[in-house]
Amino acid sequence: MQTVRDKRILITGGTGSFGKTLADILLREHDPRRVIIFSRDELKQFEMQNDERFRNDRRLRFFIGDVRDPQRLARALDGVDVIVHAAALKQVPAAEYNPFEAVKTNILGAQNIVDAAIDKGVRRVVALSTDKAANPINLYGATKLCSDKIFVAGNAYSGAKDTAFSVVRYGNVVGSRGSVVPFFLERRHETSLPITDTRMTRFWITLEMGARFVLDCLERAAGGELFVPKIPSMRVVDLARVINPAAKQEIVGIRPGEKLHEVMVTEDDARHTVELEDRFVILPPYKWKPLARWEEEGKPCEDSFRYASDTNPQWLDEPSLREMIGGLRLPEARAWLEEQKAAGR
Repeated sequence: MQTVRDKRILITGGTGSFGKTLADILLREHDPRRVIIFSRDELKQFEMQNDERFRNDRRLRFFIGDVRDPQRLARALDGVDVIVHAAALKQVPAAEYNPFEAVKTNILGAQNIVDAAIDKGVRRVVALSTDKAANPINLYGATKLCSDKIFVAGNAYSGAKDTAFSVVRYGNVVGSRGSVVPFFLERRHETSLPITDTRMTRFWITLEMGARFVLDCLERAAGGELFVPKIPSMRVVDLARVINPAAKQEIVGIRPGEKLHEVMVTEDDARHTVELEDRFVILPPYKWKPLARWEEEGKPCEDSFRYASDTNPQWLDEPSLREMIGGLRLPEARAWLEEQKAAGR
């Protein structure tokens, strides 16, 4: 991958689950000149420095800062070639209760990234989005939709500069902090598991899959694209059954700001979306010559097309769910896997 080999790559929110996975892949497989972790939590940086995957790697640097602070961000971007923007306030209830804080990080932080990247001559920027940005019904999704549009429009702001901005949108990350998989695993010995709705479906992607998809998009992007991977769906009731088949499923109702099914390409997006074998590419409404190749590589989606978790042709069955859970780097997942083997499952 020439986009990252011997280059200086900065990861915002780099001490999170995704950032650590991406840094690990970069350092092991792609020989970057430097990987810079930009985040605001010194304890998480200390813990990452002492992680066996990163200990004593001279190519790794840590930079304390916040995407809300444009001056600190500009300093961190000196000499940087590539940015992967993963920093966000992403907990839905927290964003609802602290709306101004979500706006400052997710929207104003995105503007700061665009401005600093152009001013510092960064060549390539990929920002992480979420399925919740498509037809958002909660504040987190709304702020990420604004962020997506800021990064796509950044290609017009860059003018004569070579900075190119793209976005990657994908579904729930298996095992990420605050997600349902570790929540169920922690309660695997209880007699009941809470289910919001028996019909609920979700897109799922592993950290490894997400990080590798982002790297591939970095390599292939022209600027202005919003990339959506084709990933499997899962029924939440199936997940609960796999983790604890003996537990009663207690229906608690959908929480505020939560959807029954998730959408990553809406009907309105479909009219300027191209389908490839492994992904969808949502193109900006304006015509930009470098983007024409996507229309040659793929086929246009029909106007009524909708890529949603309930109509997705790709599903995780129980064996796939077992394999997915067993492969997580979580103590609870390893303990669950040993219990499954002991039970002969």
